[in-house]
Amino acid sequence: MAIDRITDLAAFVRVSDARSFTIAAQQLGLSRSAVGKCVVRLEDSLGVRLLQRTTRSVTLTHEGEAFYARCVRVLADLEEIELDMASRTEQPRGRLRLDLPVSFGRLHVLPVLHRFMEMWPEVVVNVTFTDRYVDLIEEGIDVAIRIGGEEDSQLVGRTLARHRLVTCASPEYLASHDAPMTPTDLGDHSCLAFTHGGRPTEWRFRSQVPADGAETAVNEQFVRVHGRFCTSNSESLRDAVLAGYGIGQLATFLIGADLRAGRLQPILEDHALDGPPIRVVYPTGRHLSPKVRHFIDLLAETWRPEPPWDEAADVSRNSPTVP
Repeated sequence: MAIDRITDLAAFVRVSDARSFTIAAQQLGLSRSAVGKCVVRLEDSLGVRLLQRTTRSVTLTHEGEAFYARCVRVLADLEEIELDMASRTEQPRGRLRLDLPVSFGRLHVLPVLHRFMEMWPEVVVNVTFTDRYVDLIEEGIDVAIRIGGEEDSQLVGRTLARHRLVTCASPEYLASHDAPMTPTDLGDHSCLAFTHGGRPTEWRFRSQVPADGAETAVNEQFVRVHGRFCTSNSESLRDAVLAGYGIGQLATFLIGADLRAGRLQPILEDHALDGPPIRVVYPTGRHLSPKVRHFIDLLAETWRPEPPWDEAADVSRNSPTVP
């Protein structure tokens, strides 16, 4: 591929991301007219219009959207080739593209990322926050943090920490309502649900509890909950439970400090089950560049053997250590 064609592709991607020729030119260190000529050359060579231009906006055409996805992959492959050679020095550099769950990413990944960026100043980071599972290969993502999810043959996964769920309520709510003794008692309470895909998620419990040291098979019990409030944002769900709207089932990474301070009280602890593990995933078949390897290693170092949010919760249930 000719060097000028690579420049044209990079200019087109920058314009598409920024929705602006002026901003793309500033990012590339080129003049606005030079960036415009790059895009025109591409359109002329392909025989299609890639961008719709008006005085107020720049948007991708249908053909432009398809071409953009391919360009992102091509440029990522070129960057990977460069990083493959640079990895001999083990010096993280280049652009690191991350996809993070909204609440967990903000609360627990960003602090680690800040340390990582201080350690490796030649790394530039792009972060997207979403609770949906994006296509890492299609969207050019290097690393994603996921809570649960199905195995994907196109991705390599590594478990970094456990995901503990606690059924809880505020002291004010429990002062005016009898605490449930079994999961079936939740039908008499206002239970605040997290919605995913527009539907409330079911709560999971241990349906049989070992007694007197005897081993008992652990069966899962799923409970459909209903109450005065439901939301697709876990932090707003935490706020509603703290406000006394009802009972919630929340992760310790979100409420660890609240449990320790007594702002929330755990209930149904004998029936508690851990949630799906917190994992890091990245595309298989790609060279594991220094930037990716060092970032994953820093996450593992920070979150093991006991993740800081569980230490803050101070309600450990002697769960096995993550292998």
